[in-house]
Amino acid sequence: MIRIITSLVAVLTVASLQSQTTLRETPKLVIGITIDQLRGDYIELFQKTFTERGFKRLLNEGLVYQNMSFDFPNLNEASSIATIYTGTLPFRHGITDSKIYLSNKGMDVAIFQDDKFLGNYTSDKLSPARLNTGTITDELKTASQGNSDIYTFAPNSFQAIVTAGHFGDGAYWVEDYTGKWATSTYYKDLYWTVEQDNKRNVFSNQSSSLTWQPLLPVEQYNAFPYRDPSKIFSYQYGQYTNPYPYLKQSPYVNENITQTALTLLQRNEMGKRMSPDFLALTYYAGDYSSTSKGDYSLEVQDIYARLDRELAALFDQVEKTVGLQNTLIFVTSTGYYDSNSRYPDNLKTEPGTFYPKRCEALLNMYLMAVYGKEQWVERYHNRQIYLNRKLIESKGISLEEIQNKAAEFIVQFTGVQDAVTSLQLLTGKASSEMMPYRNALNKEQSGDIFMEIQPGYQIVYEENNGSQTSTKIHRSVAITCPVIFFGNNIKPTKVKRTIRATEIAPTVCRLLRIRAPYAADDEPLPEFL
Repeated sequence: MIRIITSLVAVLTVASLQSQTTLRETPKLVIGITIDQLRGDYIELFQKTFTERGFKRLLNEGLVYQNMSFDFPNLNEASSIATIYTGTLPFRHGITDSKIYLSNKGMDVAIFQDDKFLGNYTSDKLSPARLNTGTITDELKTASQGNSDIYTFAPNSFQAIVTAGHFGDGAYWVEDYTGKWATSTYYKDLYWTVEQDNKRNVFSNQSSSLTWQPLLPVEQYNAFPYRDPSKIFSYQYGQYTNPYPYLKQSPYVNENITQTALTLLQRNEMGKRMSPDFLALTYYAGDYSSTSKGDYSLEVQDIYARLDRELAALFDQVEKTVGLQNTLIFVTSTGYYDSNSRYPDNLKTEPGTFYPKRCEALLNMYLMAVYGKEQWVERYHNRQIYLNRKLIESKGISLEEIQNKAAEFIVQFTGVQDAVTSLQLLTGKASSEMMPYRNALNKEQSGDIFMEIQPGYQIVYEENNGSQTSTKIHRSVAITCPVIFFGNNIKPTKVKRTIRATEIAPTVCRLLRIRAPYAADDEPLPEFL
């Protein structure tokens, strides 16, 4: 009997030790990398231009999910990042776009505009007040009782603010008119290394001398057979009165983010304290808008090649200072691609053209014929129609009635596939094809009519005088959107199934051993359970 008990104790002890050794240690540092418009097919196509330490290292050593879905239409750079960091959809977190239309002001404003706070190195007044739910970083700050340091760097304000959440120590973005790192007085900390970078940064102080040319010999950029590779691009930023909007779509913005973030990481000694720290970085991998080349360009291949070197520099430095085994890195795409391509002029036919301004004007004329000569339509914004709610209420007209009439009229327009009202979405009366728009609806910010434009149509934006400002081809094809977890002793794995964007936040929180954000409904990804 004694031998049996002794053997049983030994077996239980070994099992206990094995479970302890397989339990992953809580990371000392989390680095969340969001790459705006990252495409999984491009990572595959451009591999010959990559080093072994950047994208290839992620693919070879990380847990790679092939694709991610966002479960709502009209995806953009603001709504996607908010969904990743909150674990819920725009219907709850409230971030539908980087700009919203405010009826009381009759104008578009930045989604995070807040006059209660001032800007540092910017005239913009911003705060995360319109972010309706908590984020990964909020939960980490709460769990650590304020001891975790949270810093974020991004090309644009809304990207930095979303990832910093409500409790971040510092959120920094590239100011549109000076190129310096800007922030809001909402955040307590303008870290001294960031202020130093503002004084000596090449990006802001020497932009006139910057020239973007191919990093590699152009014959290596051979992923696309649709462009003449002999036409080497060269962009000299000294020619622009304000070069920074263009620089923010170039590889230089990614280089700037990496250098400034690594300096703060080292000086602040992030990842070397008891409570985990969080560094959020947003990179750019989209189209370069100053060229009409659109898709298949040498520029986009060069952006990926240079971004690969930035990732390699980041990983190598983290490995030296914190240790990859102590660091959880997750890399996500924003799940859309904002193509700059147009139909060539020599094509005889095209699907068609949709003019938002004309749609807005004709709808108002129709409603005037029905309800009287008033300004019933306030604005077309982001494929939505905003009606004059105050006028409708003052005239005692049923909101449901006028919304229905407006939708019935709009759906007859050439190029409009379908239209649905906000009340139909909220009450579940919309068709099954249009119900996903409910996930993208925010009661305080969204319009009265949601429009689905037929794929392939060109959307032509005009000024009030009829002059054309821009043209976009509407595409509904989703891009391959990879998600990669790396470091923290994660075993290399390839997962081919499509995961949901709302599963990222619960998963990261699980690895940090903290609660998921309070609006997150999904469980952590099963590979981490």
